[in-house]
Amino acid sequence: MELPELKRILLVEDEPDIQIVARLALENVGGFGVEVCSSGMEAVEKAAGLDVDLILLDVLMPEMDGPTTLRELRKVPELTKIPVIFLTAKVQAHEVEQYRRLGALDVIPKPFDPMSLSQSVKEIWARSSRR
Repeated sequence: MELPELKRILLVEDEPDIQIVARLALENVGGFGVEVCSSGMEAVEKAAGLDVDLILLDVLMPEMDGPTTLRELRKVPELTKIPVIFLTAKVQAHEVEQYRRLGALDVIPKPFDPMSLSQSVKEIWARSSRR
């Protein structure tokens, strides 16, 4: 599966502090354009109108968690092929395997290092485009 160049990312994260840190890291260190949604529901409502190449999706969010959000995003025709990487502290092997079965490219553990977040995203992107 040949993926296009990664330029724009949608971050779906309910914690304002993590939104700020991740956005700064992705924009300033990685050079990405970043859109932010604060909930799964907001992502489902807005993501089709945002021209993004990748979705970084928090797993633990109130009301609609990450896996549910991913299932709902996949029902939107414009979003069926947008790759997703989960951000979560829940990274035991069986949990990571479950996220991959749902269709996630991979998982970035929380807490993440802001200085290496963009590199982690780029490595996952490059690995998945070689599949």
